[in-house]
Amino acid sequence: MKKLIVMAVLAAGVLTACNSSNKQTTDNDMEQKLELTQEWDKTFPKSDKVDHKKVTFETQYGLTLAADLYMPVGSEKFLDEPSGKAERKVKSEKLPAIAVSGPFGAVKEQSSGLYAQAMAERGFVTLAFDPSYTGESSGEPRRTASPDINTEDFMAAVDYLSQLENVDAERIGIIGICGWGGIALNAAAADPRIKATVASTMYDMTRVAGNGYYDSDDKEESRHAAREALAKQRLSDPMAMAGGVVDPLPDDAPQFVKDYYDYYKTTRGYHARSGNSNDGWRVIGTQAYANSRFLYYINEIRSAVLVMHGEKAHSRYFGEAAYHYMVDGKADGYNFIGKPNPVPENKQLLIIPGASHCDLYDGGKDKVIPFDKIEQFFNENLK
Repeated sequence: MKKLIVMAVLAAGVLTACNSSNKQTTDNDMEQKLELTQEWDKTFPKSDKVDHKKVTFETQYGLTLAADLYMPVGSEKFLDEPSGKAERKVKSEKLPAIAVSGPFGAVKEQSSGLYAQAMAERGFVTLAFDPSYTGESSGEPRRTASPDINTEDFMAAVDYLSQLENVDAERIGIIGICGWGGIALNAAAADPRIKATVASTMYDMTRVAGNGYYDSDDKEESRHAAREALAKQRLSDPMAMAGGVVDPLPDDAPQFVKDYYDYYKTTRGYHARSGNSNDGWRVIGTQAYANSRFLYYINEIRSAVLVMHGEKAHSRYFGEAAYHYMVDGKADGYNFIGKPNPVPENKQLLIIPGASHCDLYDGGKDKVIPFDKIEQFFNENLK
C-alpha cells in the first residue's frame, strides 16, 4: 500500500508547427528544433470556436518548450465589411492571455489543453505547454523535474505571451493544475507580471515530497532514510523510472489511486507521451523537491488568486492550507514565519461539492469544472 501511495505522489500532479521568433536569449545556438506532432492527438475534441497552432519558446535555462496556442476564432485579425461593397478593413484587438500547465507528469494533450481550449472559447489567448524534460519539450534526460526550472517554465510562458501582437501584456494570468497548482503559486509569488492565478485541485509537490501525505512522514528520520535511498539510486541506476499510475490496479488500492487509473490508464485521459499514463518519472528526477518549499512567499502575492478543490479530493488539504497561509500568514502544516497578505481581498477558495481530485482534470462524468467561475475570475482581475 505504501508503494501505491508513493507512486501516486508522482502521478499527481493542427496547424503547421512553428518556432517562435520571440527570443528570450541572444544566443541562437540555445534554440532547439523540436519535432512536433502535426495531427490533433488530444484527449478532448477540437472546438470550432478556436484557432489552434503548435508553437515553441525558450526558457532562461536554454530549454525549448513545446506548446499549443489557442485563440478565439479571428482574434489574430478579423475583418469588418460595412454594408454595400466597401473594401474590407482589417482590425486588431489586444486580448488577455493565460498560460496553463499540469498535472505534474501529464502533457499538454491532456488536462491543461482542455482548460486552455475552454478559456480560449471564452475570449482569452491561451497557451498550454509541456514543461521542461516532458512531452514534446526539450531536455535530457527525460521526465526530470526541478523547482527552479519548473517555476521558470511558467515565467517563460509569460514572456512568450507578452510578445504576441494580439495579447495585452498587462493582462496575463496562469492556471496550474494538480502539482502545477503549487508551481503556479510559486511563479505568481516570484513574477508580478502574473496578474491572476488559478490553482486547480492543487498539490504542493514540495510538501508531499518532504513530508509524505498528510505530513505522516514529517520527521528527520524519514527524510534521512529517503535521502539515503536516493543517494544510492544515483549510483546504482540513475535512469530508473517509477511513479506511473499502478497497472494492473489492485483491488485494495485507495480510491484516489483508482481515480488516477480511471483518468490516466483508460481512453478517458490516456496519452502515449504522458509519464503518468506510462512508466512515470525518473526515481531521482524529483529529488530536489523534497528539500525545497514552493509556498514560502505566497503570503506576499499581491495579485488575485483562486484556489479551487473538489470537496472529496484527497488533496484538498493542500489547497486549503495554501489559501490560509496566503491570506493569514499561517496554516496547518507550514512552519513558515509569515504575516497576513497585504491584499487578502482578492484571494478566493472555492470548494466544489461532491468532486474528487481527478474530476477537476476533465470535469468527470458530471462536468464539474467551473469554467464560468474561472472566466469571471479572470475577467475581473485581468483588466
